[in-house]
Amino acid sequence: MPVTLDPDAAAVYKAYQEAGRPPYETVSPAEARLLYLAARFVSNPEPPELQSVQPLEIPAPHGSIPARVYTPLKLRETKGLAPCLVFFHGGGFVIGNLDSHDVVCRKLADEGQLIVIAVDYRLAPEHKFPAGVEDVVTATKWVADNARQLGIDASRLSVGGDSAGGNLAAVVAITARDGNGPTIAGQVLIYPGTDFAMTHPSHSEPETSILLTHSVIRWFRDNYLNGAADVDDWRASPARIKSLAGLPPAYVLTAGADPLRDEGDEYAKRLKEAGVPVTYRTYPGQFHGFFTMGKLLQQANHRSETA
Repeated sequence: MPVTLDPDAAAVYKAYQEAGRPPYETVSPAEARLLYLAARFVSNPEPPELQSVQPLEIPAPHGSIPARVYTPLKLRETKGLAPCLVFFHGGGFVIGNLDSHDVVCRKLADEGQLIVIAVDYRLAPEHKFPAGVEDVVTATKWVADNARQLGIDASRLSVGGDSAGGNLAAVVAITARDGNGPTIAGQVLIYPGTDFAMTHPSHSEPETSILLTHSVIRWFRDNYLNGAADVDDWRASPARIKSLAGLPPAYVLTAGADPLRDEGDEYAKRLKEAGVPVTYRTYPGQFHGFFTMGKLLQQANHRSETA
């Protein structure tokens, strides 16, 4: 479908092109991670003041999962316990970490008046699928089991993330529904990847190959998955699960100039058809990744409704 970038998005894209940064798929994963981290200084907005930001180590079979706890100055507390969002960062399962999404988590905590726990799941290709899935499921269960000690109301525990993190949040919600717990109050899916078959029209339209280009998304896929058989595994492609009924209420956000646009749109529609309450937001003139660029893109700062 035709896509016209908003003026600020077009300006950012032009600056990106003129900067001459090497595409991620032309460098090693380690180099791509450094490039991704460096970009945050240009695009991240000023972080709000919080009550505290604390490191956390979550026990796991392979050792521990690094995490970070964000507590805002004001919390929506009930009997001394607050809601919590367990957040999984984006980055194609290959790049990104706690620092790349630090400001986003600070803003979510501040504007949502809730505790945010960011999870630093293992990345590919060093740790291929389903290592990242195992980490986010383990971390979410641990947070639920230790909710009271963390000041969290276990009945108001949500999961969320952007891009790859949105994929992981959807997978955690399905896993919890299907008997592995815990009870999830909501899922926040920011331009999520939901189907690694990558056959939706938005995966081939020239207008969507911006920042997250068609070639780099294939690079992410090839680094993350073990082979073609993984595409059909719902833990990699949550859209492949037969039924979405009984899942927690969802907030789904998509962008017009995004290869993942149609996946997110379709997933939101399927959730609604399955009887799941859905809040759906689309930004036709923005590209994939805009959610973290609040310094440059004003629409990235419309976060309070997601928390």
